[in-house]
Amino acid sequence: MAVTLVATLALSSAALAQDEGVERDYQIPLPEAPEGEVTFTPPHERDLPDNQYGDMVRKGRDLFVDTQSLRGEYVFNDQNCANCHLDAGRLANSAPMWASFGVYPAYRGKNDKVNTLAERIQGCFTYSMNGTPPPTGSEPLVAMQTYLHWMSTGAPINESLPGRGYPALEEAEQAPDRARGAEVYAAQCAVCHGDQGQGQKVGERQVFPPLWGDGAYNWGAGMHRVNTAANFIKANMPLGKPYSLSDQQAWDVAAFINSHERPQDPRRRTLDTLEETDATFHSHHGFYGDEIDGRRLGDHADFGENPRPLDG
Repeated sequence: MAVTLVATLALSSAALAQDEGVERDYQIPLPEAPEGEVTFTPPHERDLPDNQYGDMVRKGRDLFVDTQSLRGEYVFNDQNCANCHLDAGRLANSAPMWASFGVYPAYRGKNDKVNTLAERIQGCFTYSMNGTPPPTGSEPLVAMQTYLHWMSTGAPINESLPGRGYPALEEAEQAPDRARGAEVYAAQCAVCHGDQGQGQKVGERQVFPPLWGDGAYNWGAGMHRVNTAANFIKANMPLGKPYSLSDQQAWDVAAFINSHERPQDPRRRTLDTLEETDATFHSHHGFYGDEIDGRRLGDHADFGENPRPLDG
């Protein structure tokens, strides 16, 4: 959730082309969304029933949009779920929630096991919110699950829908370049996210999220991966101008943003060294453990405001 419920996951050709009769391999991450027109439309809030179910859906929506209401209990940075899942999780190609409910439980390579939807949401709190996952059965978690359940009304089960996740970019023609990315950031991103990636507030309300520093997603969040951030940026940023950046610009600015420090990967608490954490959890397109501007990223014990160990 700042990321994100969710992020575009690695795929295998064996999991593609369901319309060609290829059997899905359930022991690999979710397949990329099929190409084609987005045809699914989530229900309207005006149609919610006036009963306990409807009340729980509304509660889940409110938490999704204003996850900061859980600050200090389950959230320890400046992120809201809706920062990475735009339009309250309704927008296609922004990892919409209506496309996620029906594909879980699913295997995730990140923790090498089959995850329920509840566990997937809990993971977003741990990493994207730099927080502590709401316990199974708790009202916040049930409310969010109910919101996702309602938004998927009429969607097929066990099928990856067009518009799910963030559309995957092809590899950049040139290697992503932080210096070029800094120019894109200054011209296109800083007006909302600040010159120092600090985000923007109106009064006490965080209206645009920080992209690095203690208020950002931590080093374990999916959005710290350069490819995931590039996919999101291309399809959704600058806000209101999707697909206005070139592919190269999206790659470059993602590299610039994600080459800045952020709260430590909470899994670092369970391992002895940075090197072990890097080797165990960061074999992907990211800068964790790399030396940037004379400093090795992640070489610190700054877990942001989160005072709690991984297991809460």
